[in-house]
Amino acid sequence: MRIGELSRKTDVHERLLRYYEEQNLLHPERRPSGYREYSEADVGTVRRIRSLLAAGLNTATIATILPCLRDEGEYLVPTCSDLLADLTRERERITKAITDLQTSRAALDKVIAAAPVDVADRVTSSARAHITTA
Repeated sequence: MRIGELSRKTDVHERLLRYYEEQNLLHPERRPSGYREYSEADVGTVRRIRSLLAAGLNTATIATILPCLRDEGEYLVPTCSDLLADLTRERERITKAITDLQTSRAALDKVIAAAPVDVADRVTSSARAHITTA
């Protein structure tokens, strides 16, 4: 299948599919005309890529672990013994990022809470006016 059909089957823009190829995530055959030729298996590969991106992994990490995953219904199942250690490290990285964001939000909450009443009232009034005009 050509890139347009893969795009329709996966609901992923052609530009992203080309990017996945650049990142060594997809490996389409090339026709003599230069057009990319994708297989039906590439539909599943794109779905796995999208799942891993949604899980917070970057494309470099996905490129290394993609060959070690298979679809099992709605779940991705690791098939390589060292993959669990890699996934655990990624999970720890994401957990740290969440913790850092929560710390930042708490600091911002303190700054917002310290605002004088007249400033807070103006922000609230402005927000209400924005909501009613939107």
